[in-house]
Amino acid sequence: MATYGRGGRFTMTDRGESALRTTPRTFTVGPSSLTWRRGRLEIDIDEVSSLPLVSRVRGRITVTPSALTACELPLMDDGSHVWRPFAPVAGIEVDLGPGWQWTGHGYFDANFGTRALEADFSYWTWGRYPTRDGAACFYDADLRGGGSLAVGVRFGADGTAQEIAPPPKARVRRSLWAVRRETRADPGYRPRQVKAMLDAPFYTRSVVRTRLDGEETEGVHEALDLDRFASALLMPMLAVRVPRRSRWRFAEPDQSGASM
Repeated sequence: MATYGRGGRFTMTDRGESALRTTPRTFTVGPSSLTWRRGRLEIDIDEVSSLPLVSRVRGRITVTPSALTACELPLMDDGSHVWRPFAPVAGIEVDLGPGWQWTGHGYFDANFGTRALEADFSYWTWGRYPTRDGAACFYDADLRGGGSLAVGVRFGADGTAQEIAPPPKARVRRSLWAVRRETRADPGYRPRQVKAMLDAPFYTRSVVRTRLDGEETEGVHEALDLDRFASALLMPMLAVRVPRRSRWRFAEPDQSGASM
């Protein structure tokens, strides 16, 4: 989980198998969980943020989709990597304690895979942009063995998905760590960053303004340099930001059914 701006915090922990529990409606990892309840996704967080602001991060994020999609995009021909946009259009409610409470527009998606990303990709960008009637997403990637991926999908608020021909690529100014960035835009339009979110030596996330079919829009954009990520120099840095916790024990219920 990451929050941005003054006082923003970042928490991401690798946990062992003992920390995982699942049911048809709940996915639990250690002290945090995702629960599907009454048409909403409730994300309960109880973690500790990493340097430089080490502190407890507790609260709930509620995602209410306008609809769920049936769309699943294989990123490789053999299905080893898949992008699953569950709810490209949604409302969100955030309550992470004083000063971190708001409601707004959001989305929910996930990536799944059976191989390491750096084994199959050298670079990719992704962007999701709200539109008058839903959202547009663009996925571009350079494959490790040669070739590329270039996909555009337009989503309706009702969950419908339609593959579209992506508009031309357009450069966005490099990040603070000089990560190359590009997105899709109408011919002649120059996209630009309007809000910095997360900057790392191999990854950047930001709010980018672009124009699609004559409509200016601001959405979340990501760029990932997997050549940099695979560098041995970066692994010690990741260990600081993403600690590993191999052992976890869930509290056992007592005879009355209450947790101890």
